[in-house]
Amino acid sequence: MLTRRLFLGSTVATLAALPARAQMAGADFRIVEAQPAGFRFTGAGASAGGPGPILRLKKGEEARVRLANWLDQPTSLHFRGVRIENSMNGVAGLNQKAVAPGQSFDYRFTPPDSGFFAFHPHCEGAGAQISRGLCGFLIVDEENPPTFDRELIAAIHETPDGKAVLINSRAIPLSESLAPGARVRLRLANATASKVHIVSFAGFKPLVVAIDGQPCDPFQPVRDTIPVGPLARFDIMFDMPERAGAEGSIILRGQDAPDATLAIFRADAPPLGRREPLPPIGLPLNAALPPAIKLAEAFKLDIAMEADSALGSANGARHAGFSGKPLFSVKRGTGVSLGFVNRATIAQQAHIHGHHARLLHDLDDGWEPYWRDSILTPPGKTKRIAFLADNPGKWAIDRWAIGPAPAGGSGWFEVT
Repeated sequence: MLTRRLFLGSTVATLAALPARAQMAGADFRIVEAQPAGFRFTGAGASAGGPGPILRLKKGEEARVRLANWLDQPTSLHFRGVRIENSMNGVAGLNQKAVAPGQSFDYRFTPPDSGFFAFHPHCEGAGAQISRGLCGFLIVDEENPPTFDRELIAAIHETPDGKAVLINSRAIPLSESLAPGARVRLRLANATASKVHIVSFAGFKPLVVAIDGQPCDPFQPVRDTIPVGPLARFDIMFDMPERAGAEGSIILRGQDAPDATLAIFRADAPPLGRREPLPPIGLPLNAALPPAIKLAEAFKLDIAMEADSALGSANGARHAGFSGKPLFSVKRGTGVSLGFVNRATIAQQAHIHGHHARLLHDLDDGWEPYWRDSILTPPGKTKRIAFLADNPGKWAIDRWAIGPAPAGGSGWFEVT
C-alpha cells in the first residue's frame, strides 16, 4: 500500500500554465496523484489553478511517471496521442491491470515525437473520472522550437455539473497582456470527455501548425473556426496586431447557449523592440510518419458504432471490451483503412491508440493534410481513415458518444 512518505523527494512540476521543463529531484519518478478532485503533481512548489498537471520533456528524454491512486476506485494513465510502447499504453484490461485504490504503477517510456499530448484514465468509469478533472497534458519540446515571444495554453474544462465552461480550471475569460506584434504559440485543448467545442478566433490571423500533437502545413481555418473534439489538441500560432491597445479573442460558439468569450489578448505590454523580421510560421513535419499510404494494398474494414457500448465489424460480429478476438490483426508495416459507420442518432468519436491516421476525403481517394488520433463522425454518416500499422502490440479503439454525459465502449486490434 502507498503511504505519503513514499513521495518525499519526488519531482516537482507546477500546475501553472506552461512551466519550464521539470527536473528530477531525489526520486527517479515524477509523482502524479489521482484524487477525487483531479490529478495533481506532488512536491513543494506545486500550485493549483492551472490548466491541469503538465509534464514537460525534451525530445529523446525518458518519461518516468508514478501514478498514485488515492481514489476509491481503480484507475490508470493513458498517454493520448503518444506513439508509445504497448506495455505503457495504460489501457486497463488490455495493456495492464487497473491500479487499485491505494496502489501505484510506474510508467516509463521515451516519446518518439515532439508535440502536445494528453494523459487521462483508461479504465471502467474513465469518462466520469475525466469529467471530474482527471486529465493532464504532456508537452515534448522540439529539438529546434519555432520562434515565438509567448507560449500559452488554453484548456477548456467544465464544472462537474456541466453547466459552466472553464478555461484552465478558472472562470472565463482568460486575460493576457501581450506586446504589440508579439508572436504567440497557443496550445488549445478540450479537456472534456464527451463534448465538442466550436471555437472561433477574432482580432488576429490564426494559423494551425499541429493537430493532436503532429505538425501539419500551416493553414488558416475556414471562418477562423475549428471544432475541438473531446481531448483534441491544436497548436495555433498568431501575431498580435502592431497597434498598441488592439485586442484579440477566443470565442466559444454556443450550441445550446449564447456565445462566450474564452480568452482576451490585449496588445498593451511593453514593445518588443524587435529588429529582425520574424521567420515564416510553421513546424517541421514528422519524418517518422509515412508521406503516403498505399490504399489499394491496405487492409480494409468497416466498424459499426452502435448506440450502445458495442463496436461491430461490417460482417455483423460485435466486439465489446477487450475479451475475445481482436477486431482485426495485421502484420507490422501493413497499411490499414478503417471506416467508422455511425449508426446512432448522435455524433460519435473514435480514438485509435498507438498510431496517427489520415482522414480520407468523403468523395475521392485523397486525404486531409494533417494527422489525427481521434475522428468525429456525424450521426448516420461514415468517416474513413488510413494509417500505417507500424507499432506492434494490442491497441484499443474507443467509441465515445457526444453528449452531456460520457458514454462509450472499446474494441481492439493487433499489430504482430
